Amino acid sequence: MKLDETTEIFALETGIFKLDGGAMFGTVPKVIWEKSIPADANNRIPMALRIVLIRDHKKKRNLLIDTGIGDKWTEKLASIYCIDHSQYRLDQSLAAHGLKPSDITDVVLTHLHFDHAGGATRIDSKKAKPVPSFPNARYYVQKDNYDWATQPNSRESASYLPENFVPLCESNQLTICDGVKAFEDAVKWEGLSVVLSYGHTIGLQCPLFRANAQQVFFYPSDMIPTSAHLPVPWVMGYDIHVIRLLDEKEKVLDQAAQENWILIYEHDPAVPATQVVRGPKHFSAGAKFLLN
Repeated sequence: MKLDETTEIFALETGIFKLDGGAMFGTVPKVIWEKSIPADANNRIPMALRIVLIRDHKKKRNLLIDTGIGDKWTEKLASIYCIDHSQYRLDQSLAAHGLKPSDITDVVLTHLHFDHAGGATRIDSKKAKPVPSFPNARYYVQKDNYDWATQPNSRESASYLPENFVPLCESNQLTICDGVKAFEDAVKWEGLSVVLSYGHTIGLQCPLFRANAQQVFFYPSDMIPTSAHLPVPWVMGYDIHVIRLLDEKEKVLDQAAQENWILIYEHDPAVPATQVVRGPKHFSAGAKFLLN
């Protein structure tokens, strides 16, 4: 999607995987949530691995927001999560825009869970170990999330995998930002900031891109993983601080509805992006966007 003479924004598909539908919708009854995203025979629902590409042709910068799940998976784990790259892969999606991994200059990681940071590294066959997927990129993560990832609690330890972020530190490509201003000062991309969230996990940074006065894009990551999660009480069983998340969602969705933000959903299997409408009881999806 062209924003002006030099700037473009795209939603890139990098594959799909599946998670338990009950875990994805917490206390919402299956008879209700399944109307939005039907489950398979094992109660699993398809999940997109949708990331964002922002291009500044004038400055020759190509920025990614998140990296998908990656391909460093054993056959057993790939089967458990039903990881499927048969239709979409990160490198193929970049190639469709004339880009190679070496062309990426910036990577914003919302948080270090494996389905968001898995593609940040790849296995180097010669070194037989993980290395950064984007050799010329600067990666950005919040300090609170990095600290949390390096000492995860028992509930999240299976989601924070060192092979996805330790190589970024070893290569000196990771910038650890302590707060919103630190992020803005580090990235130095006009109009780009983040909204911090502590409900899903600690130190989640959700990019907010004010491209111009009329176009504002928000990538809520796991704060609002799909358009079905727009109602404030619809939260995941994976979220660690639910009451805090409810407050965070209410605040951000209220502003999104007032200012006509376009929300880009990382995990929605069918709807890449929408605006937000405030109803009498809940927020819901408004106009839809493809961002291709």
